Amino acid sequence: MKYLYKDLTYRIIGAAMEVHKELGPGFLESVYEEAFIVELKRLNIPFEQQKKYYVNYKGFNIKEYYCDLVIEDKVIIELKAIKQIGDIERAQMLNYLKVTKLRLGLLMNFGSESLEYERIIK
Repeated sequence: MKYLYKDLTYRIIGAAMEVHKELGPGFLESVYEEAFIVELKRLNIPFEQQKKYYVNYKGFNIKEYYCDLVIEDKVIIELKAIKQIGDIERAQMLNYLKVTKLRLGLLMNFGSESLEYERIIK
């Protein structure tokens, strides 16, 4: 199976695994986001944090979305600290992909005993 941005996503997931290994479950999402940023910087992976996008309807910006992280203008990262990823989180990522016109999102959940992640492709 061929993965979209295979090498980049491998590095991103590795960074997330390092954060989870060091911190484990139990913190707020914001703690994982800051630790994940440290790892991305350490690995020289360019990113934008809390990047704002607008839903446009007939020339009007009707809604703002803030993506946790956008990596190299290719991959949206949505970080969670919940029991498990569900349909709501998947739907949120699909909305982000539609608004950004990017093709790949990674949902990462630090709230379980092991790092949980899903690739969402549009």
